[in-house]
Amino acid sequence: MDGDARNRPRLGRTRSLYAAATAAGLSLGRRTLPAAGLSALGLLATACSPIGVLNGMAPKRLSARNIPYGAGPRRTLDVYVPERAGGAAPVVVFFYGGGWDSGVKDTYRFVGGALAAAGFVTIIPDYRLYPEVVFPAFLDDCAAAFAWATNHAAAYGGGPEIFLMGHSAGAYNAVMLALDGAYIARAGARRPLAGTIGIAGPYDFLPVRTAELKAIFGQPPTPPVTQPINHVDGRNAPMLLLAGATDTTVLPRNTARLAERIRAAGGLVQSRIYPGIDHREIIGAMGVPFRFLCPTWRDCTRFISAHASASAQAA
Repeated sequence: MDGDARNRPRLGRTRSLYAAATAAGLSLGRRTLPAAGLSALGLLATACSPIGVLNGMAPKRLSARNIPYGAGPRRTLDVYVPERAGGAAPVVVFFYGGGWDSGVKDTYRFVGGALAAAGFVTIIPDYRLYPEVVFPAFLDDCAAAFAWATNHAAAYGGGPEIFLMGHSAGAYNAVMLALDGAYIARAGARRPLAGTIGIAGPYDFLPVRTAELKAIFGQPPTPPVTQPINHVDGRNAPMLLLAGATDTTVLPRNTARLAERIRAAGGLVQSRIYPGIDHREIIGAMGVPFRFLCPTWRDCTRFISAHASASAQAA
């Protein structure tokens, strides 16, 4: 990743109470814990993993598991639903990160539960990873998951407004689909994209420096077509880009540069860089016990609600 770092969001490591939170990217520093955070630390003290805490305290909104959207075990998805979707809830397709070589959807139940509790039908797919596939096959998988949502989300109470969202490598996937519409078009999506959220994503990371990234994206000179920033044309659906100022895994300049390029082209983009927040904290803050770290959950849910409403009014 940018900055020659390949630390991945391994949320499950534990050592001491403080070290467990730090390893999960949920470093507390000198921040004051609210009641939910104290409860979470109590669970950590009993040797639960940080990801276990996040998922254990997440709203229980899982409705369907391991639905195939393509062939093979890595092309399945889970669906989370609000208590009362009413047949017109905004839909969010969330892609997790992991450097394009790791990750499973079950780890992110806290994201699915958090978004469903906010009123959104949420779909979290697995997708194929390196070394099984390289660029752009994982993007084709993500586009197929989006197309599945356009065809089937209504059965779970979803409305016509469908958003993409991702963290880290998943943010890259979401933003690439948003900026290069060919992927979604080839997948046969029946509805346009309503908006995109990228959280701590790599959008402008040439030249690639690690052997694995060279294998995934192509040997130098790595094709510029692999970079989201090179697909900006000012016609994108509304986009929200978030990053942490102390992220050393994916440097926040990726977010700043992409936002600047989109604005210069006349596209719709909002961006925020949270002071004192790193690569793992920014996604951990989606979970109930760690929302005091930064307003990831608030900013994402407000963005979705605002643009879903605007889309409905335009229709």
